[in-house]
Amino acid sequence: MSDALDFDYIIVGAGTAGCLLANRLSADPRKRVLLLEAGGSDRYHWIHIPVGYLYCIGNPRTDWCYQTEAEAGLNGRSLRYPRGKALGGCSSINGMIYMRGQQRDYARWAEITGDASWHWDAVLPYYKRHEDHWRGSDAWHGAGGEWRIEKQRLRWDILDAWAQAAQQAGLPASDDFNRGDNEGVGYFEVNQKSGWRWNTAKAFLRPACMQRPNFRLWTGAQLTRLRLERDGDGTLRCRGADVLKDGQRVAVQARGELILSAGAIGSVQILQLSGIGDGAKLQACGVTPQHALPGVGSNLQDHLQIRAVYKVRGTKTLNRIAATWWGKAGIGLQYLLTRSGPMSMSPSQLGAFTRSSPQQPHANIQYHVQPLSLDAFGEPLHGFDAFTASVCNLNPTSRGTVHIRSPRFEDAPLIAPNYLSTAEDRQVAADSLRVTRRICAQPALAPYQPEEWKPGPQYQSDEQLARLAGDIASTIFHPVSTTRIGRDDDPMAVLDTRFRVRGVRGLRVVDAGAMPQITSGNTNSPTLMMAERAAEWIVAGA
Repeated sequence: MSDALDFDYIIVGAGTAGCLLANRLSADPRKRVLLLEAGGSDRYHWIHIPVGYLYCIGNPRTDWCYQTEAEAGLNGRSLRYPRGKALGGCSSINGMIYMRGQQRDYARWAEITGDASWHWDAVLPYYKRHEDHWRGSDAWHGAGGEWRIEKQRLRWDILDAWAQAAQQAGLPASDDFNRGDNEGVGYFEVNQKSGWRWNTAKAFLRPACMQRPNFRLWTGAQLTRLRLERDGDGTLRCRGADVLKDGQRVAVQARGELILSAGAIGSVQILQLSGIGDGAKLQACGVTPQHALPGVGSNLQDHLQIRAVYKVRGTKTLNRIAATWWGKAGIGLQYLLTRSGPMSMSPSQLGAFTRSSPQQPHANIQYHVQPLSLDAFGEPLHGFDAFTASVCNLNPTSRGTVHIRSPRFEDAPLIAPNYLSTAEDRQVAADSLRVTRRICAQPALAPYQPEEWKPGPQYQSDEQLARLAGDIASTIFHPVSTTRIGRDDDPMAVLDTRFRVRGVRGLRVVDAGAMPQITSGNTNSPTLMMAERAAEWIVAGA
């Protein structure tokens, strides 16, 4: 191969993990780094205006536009399954919430993997390393890093009242969900800078990487398969990849390592198309097996949110404000002049963590509370004032799968999350709706006369509520664990605890798919932490 196509590191996917890895690995001017992104540039105005997620999700310019299979637990419904397709990946279209998860998550990671370096105290420094927190540097947060974290730039009377009601129901107030114990209610912190979305392309690619002569970025570059060869001792090695760029097939070679950071869906698809996975399933799809790893595409976990809607009176919500051209014009003018107001909103502003029942040993459900309501994401706002209290099971026991449907990379994979497939998950769904009702019945909300519109107060039994949850629930877009790290004796672990693909030299997977178990909260920030650790290990190994 020519020198022009020969690199020390090839990173596949310029998303949350890939941008950070590119920054760290290209810091050594002796190492040539290629970053491949199948999508295009992030120079699209709706990426950078916070409310623009409404125009990015479902838009083929910025989203892979996946759909799940019909889900029995959702009463036969199929869900939209957004994944970022532009520089910044999902950080360009997500809800911008900064959330690490809880201390107990990392204790569980250490237990699953048999690696004590995944405990909370060990991972905390890697969060702080890239943080630029609005509070400054302290025991919990870092300052001066690339990843900006700010307070939100707006408030709503109805959300303030909901927070007071939650406290009346027994939840403590919280001013920081990122100290290891999330239980409480408060406003989320967000990845924004002065009212603009702060994605990983801004944070880690510009300006640092773009100025480095040893760094190359290819957009519109779709990896079609990995190039696998046997060493003299018979061990399989990843030598590089075949890439489709500008209609031309190009071979690229990795002298050091190739790192897949295409996400919990994309990395699975690439591995399986390259013959790495469950041999029988690959053969059934017309792919010749190269290396047996049955865990590839198994163990899919996700957070399913149940969207309870309450009509209110005596206060304005976004439903009414955005219902007129004058209201829309006022929203636009407020953002233009102050970078605040509804256009600076993350999808959810107020959050809460609590227990679905007194028997739970810790906070196991999370609320995303919004001063608006609609039938489904992408549908028009309702014509009445309302708020939505979306609640999700933080630790679902249901497990799903991701698998290719053909040997063609153009064909979207089969995504089957298997939501609400266990008795435990159905019970938490029913219990969490009762917690929502208890909060909404508190005195702080009484002036607004909240009226349950969905699912409806007539539904009371566990069976009714679990079935209704299937009718109104949707994903919060947190797919993880499809290429998980694990112990050497775990046959379903795809990676070792340093993200190396078992049995394949020169190949790692560093993205949310590597999580051994889903974190108790939004998953973008833990993915950055994992990339920070992986970069350190890759550099040390070189």
